[in-house]
Amino acid sequence: METTARGAATVRGDRAATGRFRRRRGASLESRVIWWVFFLCAMLSVLTTVAIVFSLLSQALSFFREVGVWEFISGTRWTPILKPRSYGVLPLVNGTLLVAFLAAIVALPVGLATAIFLAEYAPDKVRRIIKPALEVLAGVPTVVYGYFALTFVTPQLQRVFPDMIVFNALSAGIVMGIMIIPMVSSLSEDAMISVPRSLRQAAYALGATKLETSVKVVVPAALSGIVASFILAISRAIGETMLVTIAAGATPRMTANPLDSIQTMTAYIVQLALGEAAHGSLEYNTIFAVGLLLFVMTLCMNLLGYWVVRRWRQAY
Repeated sequence: METTARGAATVRGDRAATGRFRRRRGASLESRVIWWVFFLCAMLSVLTTVAIVFSLLSQALSFFREVGVWEFISGTRWTPILKPRSYGVLPLVNGTLLVAFLAAIVALPVGLATAIFLAEYAPDKVRRIIKPALEVLAGVPTVVYGYFALTFVTPQLQRVFPDMIVFNALSAGIVMGIMIIPMVSSLSEDAMISVPRSLRQAAYALGATKLETSVKVVVPAALSGIVASFILAISRAIGETMLVTIAAGATPRMTANPLDSIQTMTAYIVQLALGEAAHGSLEYNTIFAVGLLLFVMTLCMNLLGYWVVRRWRQAY
């Protein structure tokens, strides 16, 4: 009997050990499969970026074989289709930066004020209403924003500025600022919420008001995240396409007057891509030259945002 019991216990122990081995083996196999899935997803994004850069460079080099780089980045006249042809990209850069600057004037203060309200002042019930509303605002298609600027904002501005033409930088910049407010407010709010409650309590203990605590304690403590949200929002404004294509016009010019019609880099790409430029021609390759410059500009903005986060990031 005793021998039989020991034998049964041994069999049960062997079965349990076998079961544990199989579970460990299955878990190890599952971990390897998941690791490879995540690795392939990461490599897919990297390969996509490399393919985009290769496509831009291969076509842009064909353009720069006929047009000098210095002539391209320093010229003040952009007429790649009309004669006499000129390939100075500064008018497009000027239009892009002008609209992005107007958008920043609208979005940065409003977005930061919204983030302060949501993080420091708003009750939970109000926050649960405003946050989804901002997310809906972020999900509106940009073509809708473009026609909103063209058919509503511009007529309202023409009451203030009677000489304003239909296509102008001001209405495009204002509506673009409205479009990127959710990005600024959401990222800035996340940065401010991550600030420890102890810093707020210390400020209150020293006699600071809620406004002083929010502006002089919470905002400086979350500065890296706030600045990063600003930079990402401006990068978004620089790369916006449909809104400026519809509302800002198609006149490349060097101007600082927001009431004028301008053309941005993205709007030019859309205009020529829908035109009749022969594939492989110099006019066609200007698309890739402008696209490469736009890629470099947005890359520099993103690297600046990454550097700001690394430089002033506070770990709590």
